[in-house]
Amino acid sequence: MKLLSILFGTFILALLATFVLQGKPDFLFSGNLGMAVFIIFTGFSHFKFQKGMGMMIPEFVPGKMFWVYCTGVLEIAAGIGLMIPSIRELTAILLLIFYILVFMANINSSKKNINIFKADYTGPGMQYLYRERIPMQIILIAWTIYFGIYLN
Repeated sequence: MKLLSILFGTFILALLATFVLQGKPDFLFSGNLGMAVFIIFTGFSHFKFQKGMGMMIPEFVPGKMFWVYCTGVLEIAAGIGLMIPSIRELTAILLLIFYILVFMANINSSKKNINIFKADYTGPGMQYLYRERIPMQIILIAWTIYFGIYLN
């Protein structure tokens, strides 16, 4: 849930900044900026923790490192796309599909107790999935729908 502090923190700071600069808070901008910063941050983590992220991918998927780097680049691109009004809705739809696909890797990671930061099997396991990852996925999906599609 530490990652969500990036999402909420950026959102609150952007709301305050738009209120100060424009005289009213800009929820559409702030919500999408929050998700953009969040998803760009997680995208860069694919390059810092590539070995651990590769361990998350199921065995039957070939070219694990390719997918780790590819998804990192896709996350960074999605963050940028959310800030471009003309492609925001399409980006949000693709991001929703991405969240569902990545969740499969999170289930695999939890079953194997993978610690992506250490690239070993000392992770919190299924408790992480139930206590943190599922609630976070619900928030990310709802946030993306609301700010990327509904308010758009």
